[in-house]
Amino acid sequence: MNEKSIYIIGAGISGLVAAIELEKAGYYPVILEAQGEAGGRVQTLEVEGYLLDKGFQVLLTAYPEIRRYLDLEALELKKFKSGAIIFRPGSTFAIHDPMRDPIKGVAMAFSQVGTLLDKLRLYRLTKKLKAKSTDLIFSSAESSTLDYLKNAGFSKRIIENFFAPFFTGIFLETELSTSSRMFEFVFKMFAEGFASVPAKGMGQITAQLLAQLNHTQIRYHTPVSGVKKNQILLADGNTITADEIIIATAHGTLTGHPEETFHQVTNLYFTLQQSFIGKPMIGLVTDDKFLINNLAFMTDVSPDYAADGRALLSVSVVKNVTGIENLEELIALELEVLSGISASYFQHVKTISIPRALPCIEDLKNWIPPQHVKLYDHVYLAGDHMLNGSINAAMTSGRLAAEALIAGE
Repeated sequence: MNEKSIYIIGAGISGLVAAIELEKAGYYPVILEAQGEAGGRVQTLEVEGYLLDKGFQVLLTAYPEIRRYLDLEALELKKFKSGAIIFRPGSTFAIHDPMRDPIKGVAMAFSQVGTLLDKLRLYRLTKKLKAKSTDLIFSSAESSTLDYLKNAGFSKRIIENFFAPFFTGIFLETELSTSSRMFEFVFKMFAEGFASVPAKGMGQITAQLLAQLNHTQIRYHTPVSGVKKNQILLADGNTITADEIIIATAHGTLTGHPEETFHQVTNLYFTLQQSFIGKPMIGLVTDDKFLINNLAFMTDVSPDYAADGRALLSVSVVKNVTGIENLEELIALELEVLSGISASYFQHVKTISIPRALPCIEDLKNWIPPQHVKLYDHVYLAGDHMLNGSINAAMTSGRLAAEALIAGE
């Protein structure tokens, strides 16, 4: 046992991974967590017998880092089908991955989603990015995702029908201004693996990480107000002196640096007698007049999300809905227009607002050297905001911070 006092601020994915690595090196770290549970943004709530992920999330099985820390078989991953269902008032149509499903890919060639050339370019892009290494992606020249798609020759039609709604739901911004590096990385992950969720919710990822900790103490309901040198200032006025500190959360307000900015999202859950999609696919809404960006019946993917056999619908709204009254009723009316099912049949379960859902990052990276993880002597940084907004990056940053701390002795 190494008797150095090591404190980790934040019990999100980054903080838990950092603790796992520190335990391997013989340390007994302490995690300070402001909330009453671990996981940060990767949590699943149980409400009235329904499993509600904190925001619509998926685990991409091609993420390279997850195999270090997760037993994917034990998670009982349930996969979404590739592609998406495009919803418009009065009509729906599907887009499929021609490399995964050639028969449906042929049918898609004649669908409304884009031109025949668009489908050819989509096929070529998939092949190109599967062959391009992640390191090369994050060292490539970057532009906005929208400019990238235009420069690749995609038509306005397929951008509006597929790329815009699909990646708006991933990037949580409506202009496709996110770096083309992130677009290429996410597209590659979708091409090489599957979008999935654990059978009993995304919170099972957090549960697996927690189960790997044997010598880590987690102090819940312990918010931190600042870090000065090797001292941690708690919100209750007390001070902790530590030998080493890992700040595994947004650190701007804690250290006096500029505060990090985040994209927000609002996630609404409804139940219905049965799914109007009927398959494990994501639904995209292309009409900008709608608040809804994307929707998915979680019970189409994993029946365990509902204990009573009803269909559980997750709806994501990326637009700012602050100040909108009767939001749930408005969303139910939009669902009526899209599905043809009366709004009265959509039973609202819960609305989850996530103001800090995804970090806004200008210079996206896949990896950073130890000197970039170290804020100053004895203080290290972790969190997906250090690299890129993903579970993969959260895990990577936690590992890098722990490795830098261990190597710094």
